[in-house]
Formats: sequence, structure tokens, C-alpha cells
Amino acid sequence: MALRLARRRSATQTAEAASAPAPGSHRNHMKRNELRAIGPDPLRPEARLRWRDHFTLSENVLHVPGMHQEHDGLCIAHLSDIHVGQATSAVRIRRAVAEVNARNPDLVFLTGDYVTHSPKPLPRVIELLSGFSSPVFVVLGNHDHWVDAHYLRSGFERLGYTVLQNEHRVLHMRGAPVAVLGIDDGRTGRDDVERTFRGAPESGTRLVLTHAPPTIDKLPPNSNLVQFSGHTHGGQFVVRGLTEAIFRRAGQPYIQGHYHVRGNQLYVNMGLGFGFGGPYLRRGTYPEVAFFTLRHAEAASAHS
Repeated sequence: MALRLARRRSATQTAEAASAPAPGSHRNHMKRNELRAIGPDPLRPEARLRWRDHFTLSENVLHVPGMHQEHDGLCIAHLSDIHVGQATSAVRIRRAVAEVNARNPDLVFLTGDYVTHSPKPLPRVIELLSGFSSPVFVVLGNHDHWVDAHYLRSGFERLGYTVLQNEHRVLHMRGAPVAVLGIDDGRTGRDDVERTFRGAPESGTRLVLTHAPPTIDKLPPNSNLVQFSGHTHGGQFVVRGLTEAIFRRAGQPYIQGHYHVRGNQLYVNMGLGFGFGGPYLRRGTYPEVAFFTLRHAEAASAHS
């Protein structure tokens, strides 16, 4: 039931796995991607990447009780808080898409905030986030609703991505159903958990996408659900003790990494956008692309 976390320093080297956190705790130690271009680079001609182009690759194993045995080993890629525009390097975004495609996950999850305040980057969102080779599921964030949610939904759907706003889809993968439940943004009060779950499977492999982490508190308890979220940017500028206190007062007790909450699991992505060469300071947190391997909890225990 615990999450096992490994860190990557490059696209070809993987560090040793870290020990799993205790249930009820969270842990997320990562380092920036030290990727260098080898030979001609279609995204940037220089052999060395700029600081603003860096991102972190995290590898995670999630032990999920109650999921279908057939989904043991299912791989998911998760990106969040892209914030296309001045806040995020376009090269970083395209490299993240390329890295996801290179690993060929079973599913790709995008959990909101593709823009910040201006509508100008809207066409670039669809351009930069195009080209995923795996099935993509999308939910929207608070900034997307503040800017133009309809444009983003239409654009993603033109790419063939599935956008979920208090909706769910049931896929058949490896001979068993996977329920993907997309809850709309809670920060702007658009979340409707009851509507999202209406008619969905009540057991088996159920994966929840929603932008704001506190939505985990609204999910049915003890349901073996896994929620993927973003929104916090990992705390953005982390000062130990102070950042946690500020986020708690703002109603955001889940800041980064993996949590066990009321019999369900939550992963808070640190977000690909904001910081490192842009106008927003970032400290103690890194732009992240997260990869997950799902393991059937009972099967994992039998082999341990």
C-alpha cells in the first residue's frame, strides 16, 4: 500500500529506489534533470540545455488494494500546471512530451492550469501539448476557468484527448475495466463528486483526476481510489515549517508527493511550469513529469 519512489537525474540513468514512506505520510525527494543533447537537437541547437529548460523525472510505484489483477504493471504519465507562456520554457514542455512518448505509458493524465492569466498563450497550449502517442485524459484547473475553459476543452478534444468535467470514462485494458473519473476544479467551486461517480464502477481499478488536492477529502472513504492532482507547484517557494503553515491556513494541507487519506491515495504533482528562468521564483521544488507503475497490493505482498 505504500508508495515507492525512485529519482532520475537523466533520461537514461535511474537512481536507486528510495524506501517507502509510512502510511499516512508523504515523501518526495527529487533532483533536476541533467539532460544533455547528443547530436543534432530538433528542439534546441545548442548541446547544453539552459536552466529554464530543465525538469525532473520521478518514478513511482503505487500499490493499490482492490484494483484488477490484470492491471498489475499498468504505467501512467502525469503532467500538471504547465502554465504555457512567459512562466514556462516551450523547450521544457516539448521535451516533456518527447520523454513521455519515449516511455510509451498506457495512459497520460493532464491535471490542469495550462495557462495563467492571459488568453494570448491559448493557441500555444494546444500546439505544445499535441503529439502524445498514448491515450490522454484531461481535467481543467482554476486558471483555465478564469481564462477560457471552453477554448481549452475544444482544443484538446480536437487533438483526440478526453476532457472530463465531472464525468467518467470506462476503458477496457488488458481484459478488465479501468474507470477514469475526472472531477472539475474545486478551487473555483466547479467540482461535483456525486455527478462524477454516478454510474461509475463501485470497485476495481478507479483513477481520479482533479486539479485541486483537497478534493481527496470529498471522495468516498475507504474506496481504494487513487487521485492525481497538482495546483500547489510543490509549494513554489519552500521554507520548511512556514510554507506548510501557510498552505494549511489556505486550506491546502497536501503540498507535494504521496499521501494516504481516508482509505484512498493522493499524488500531488509539483507541476511542469513556473520558475527556473521565468518571472516566478521557485525554491525547494522542481518542475516535474511523474511516472507511475500500478501494482496490485495483494500480489505485491505475496512476492515480498
